[in-house]
Amino acid sequence: MRIATRLAAFLALACASAAFAQGEAQRSAQSQIAIYISDLQVRGLRTAREAFADIPGVIAGNVPGNPAAVMMRGFSGNAVSILQDGVRVSTSTVVQRDTNTWHFDRIEVLKGPASVLYGEGALAGVINKVTRKPTLDGTHVDALASYGSFNTSTLAAGANMQLSDNAAVRLDASQLQSDSLYDVDRNKTRSRGLTGSVLFKPSRDLSILVAVDHYADRYDGTYQGVPLVQAAVAKDASSILRSANGLVIDKALRHRNYNPDGAYSSADETTLRSRIDWQLGNGWALGTDLTAYTADRAFVLSDTQTFVAPTTAFPNGSFSRTVQRFYHDHQFWNARTALSKAGELAGLRNRFTAGVELNHTDLSSLRQSSGTSALAAVDPYAPVVGSFPTAASAYTAGNVNFDSKLNTRALFAENALNLTPQWLLVAGLRWDDIDLKRGVTNFNVTPNMVQTSNPQYHPLSWRLGSTYDITPATAIYAQLTSAAVPVSTMLLQSIVNTGFKLTKGRSAEAGFKTMTADRRLSLTGAVYYIRQDDILTRDPANPSQTVQGGSQSSRGMELNAAASLSAAWSVGAGLGVVDAVYDKLVEAGGAVRTGNRPINTPVTTANGFVTYAVPGVPVTVSGFVRHASGFYTDTANTIHVDGHTTLDATIAWKLSPGTTLTLRGRNLTNAFYGEYSGYPTTNVYLGAPRSVEVSLLARF
Repeated sequence: MRIATRLAAFLALACASAAFAQGEAQRSAQSQIAIYISDLQVRGLRTAREAFADIPGVIAGNVPGNPAAVMMRGFSGNAVSILQDGVRVSTSTVVQRDTNTWHFDRIEVLKGPASVLYGEGALAGVINKVTRKPTLDGTHVDALASYGSFNTSTLAAGANMQLSDNAAVRLDASQLQSDSLYDVDRNKTRSRGLTGSVLFKPSRDLSILVAVDHYADRYDGTYQGVPLVQAAVAKDASSILRSANGLVIDKALRHRNYNPDGAYSSADETTLRSRIDWQLGNGWALGTDLTAYTADRAFVLSDTQTFVAPTTAFPNGSFSRTVQRFYHDHQFWNARTALSKAGELAGLRNRFTAGVELNHTDLSSLRQSSGTSALAAVDPYAPVVGSFPTAASAYTAGNVNFDSKLNTRALFAENALNLTPQWLLVAGLRWDDIDLKRGVTNFNVTPNMVQTSNPQYHPLSWRLGSTYDITPATAIYAQLTSAAVPVSTMLLQSIVNTGFKLTKGRSAEAGFKTMTADRRLSLTGAVYYIRQDDILTRDPANPSQTVQGGSQSSRGMELNAAASLSAAWSVGAGLGVVDAVYDKLVEAGGAVRTGNRPINTPVTTANGFVTYAVPGVPVTVSGFVRHASGFYTDTANTIHVDGHTTLDATIAWKLSPGTTLTLRGRNLTNAFYGEYSGYPTTNVYLGAPRSVEVSLLARF
């Protein structure tokens, strides 16, 4: 019942067009959902990737160079923005990590273009990780301990301490460790978090929050997915994959890890932030966000594992491997302030916000890669993985340092005007001044070759939308939006790519949000169309020449429902259907991909839950089902991974009003399935097999 009640409450907020805060007017005319910490815990969503993958219309995977990578509404990479407390530090492909969800108060999902609110990128949508913050409702503590399959354990605790009537402090700490979340050999995982914040409200009109967040993680022998092998040598060929070149997934390789000893991926990041809200009087308000961020990341792993046909030395075939060492030294600061006014315009209720955002990024990224001779080939079935090469002489294929300095200035404005108490018009506009200084130093040549570039971009993003309250609990909405997205990752793009302009995105969306008067049933739905133009393609007349002019689009629909059928029964379901296509795309050699589906894009994603509180005893039984249809791993659409359905279940026993003991089973049918594809296209990340877990959650 808790899940249905939480969702219903959020939908009620979304339907209330009278509410307005910075950006709220625009969000009211757009598909949105929030998953609160209590729901994350009930559903057993331990990490960011697990939480993202539970969103209808979304799939997520732990690609080593991009943990918790997301596909949303047919787009991925730069086109999906992931925020930390409303601030976009950089492209999600650079900064996103598979963070422990204990530190999140909620995860907000805003689907569709959001460049008006958050700048370049955000074509498909935004995921905002909102950390837990102090409250002035007393002192309370909560803690979680769990242990389960693959020697996976979690310890977490948090405390809210009210210091006075106008001040409070919150501290949270967590540690997750596992031999492997995917049950893969030599894949030990460690993830730690420490967050703290202070809230000070000296008056009813002024609120000041200061917070610091620190996260660290390390994945030994980073899992690259299972490499495909020829069907002729497979010992237990699976039927979940079809390919044009006869490659298959061999179940016999389910637990294999071909990364050499010493391979790892890690991150250590710290964020200092503050939020000041000041009610100035007469409807005026000022909100200011200040953020400083620093991170060190390392990607030391075998990034390419390619099957080689059987030889005398390797009668089972072999995998050739290349290795890479990528390091990030990343600093970022951001200042955003907005002045808003709630009042009347020509006798009509009106809310207006205007503001400015400034930020600076400094990223140094050393990127070294080897040829295939850096490591000996390995037998797929009896691999001798060897040790990760440390000598500089091993990195002859690439030894390049990327230096990026990015300065952004932005002006934005948004307005919400009630033509009638039920009919709301919303509009937003944002102009960005983006100044990128790129330096690329090649250490593989003597003297070292240095290339520089200083591209500047000036995107103008806009949004027009409207909501209409048919009844106090039912609203319909529609919107038109634009977005701007770089042709590749802004901070890591090649010197050649800096010469291209930003791509253009357009979207149209319409939907509804409704609930019954008693809030026991809620329902939302949306249909949308998104198109991105000027993506990189090849010149049809000269396939060796990269040009802009390609395009990609998606159209789809989404439905979400939740119901409290009785005091004992709660049910809910979500469905996403997307038809995504490359409208125009030519790749190297003149290969035409027009009409093909983008990689990692299932047509259908769905989930559902049912919860039953057993009468007379403090026991609740829940079931959770998730489904994703098949996807391609390559733009040529020659490698197809079949869809899958997984089933989780829990039995929760409330030992006391604040303490719950839970037995959880994940993937109870032990489905063997592909979760995501990465690099190369012949590697597929397999979902975790059946597992069990027992956890104790206490609040006091």
